[in-house]
Amino acid sequence: MNSQIDLDAITDADRRVLEAIQGGLPLVPHPYAEIGLSIQMDEEEVIERIRILQQSGVIRRMGIIVHHRPLGYQANAMVVWNLPEEQIEAFGNAVSPLDFVTLCYQRRADLPRWPYTLYTMIHGKDRESVLQRVETLVELSPLKQQTDYKVLFSSRRFKQQGARYFNQQRTTTTQNDGATQHHPAP
Repeated sequence: MNSQIDLDAITDADRRVLEAIQGGLPLVPHPYAEIGLSIQMDEEEVIERIRILQQSGVIRRMGIIVHHRPLGYQANAMVVWNLPEEQIEAFGNAVSPLDFVTLCYQRRADLPRWPYTLYTMIHGKDRESVLQRVETLVELSPLKQQTDYKVLFSSRRFKQQGARYFNQQRTTTTQNDGATQHHPAP
């Protein structure tokens, strides 16, 4: 896979496909055909655009978003870690492959209020199972039991979706006497 993405190589057709799939695929027998209808492309062109976007590294993977509570996963927690800078990458690489870690990313600290720089999300059937998984992570930490971390359990979901990178309200651009105008697309 190409690690360097040429953003200039993304065509208008690519952007239309990305915009159409960023909210998920329609749950129909031929989702790419339906997407194609919505963006004035045929099914084969949609599939080809997605293939090219995957090969170029723009699309890393395609998956599903599952609402975990109906599946019995009643507890989830963001675990925040305050680790020495030189240990963040090794710890992040050690815990990321674990199947129960669903997110793992680094952020800058906001000292002195918030020293935490590594974030991991864990889902479990109940709080106890999440806390057991946190203990597994603590044991992988270079500082073991001296690791500074906090477990922040969720109490209510207001929204759950994948990231959106393109405006859902498509616009067209026209030139009038040298002035660019944007209009909602038909």
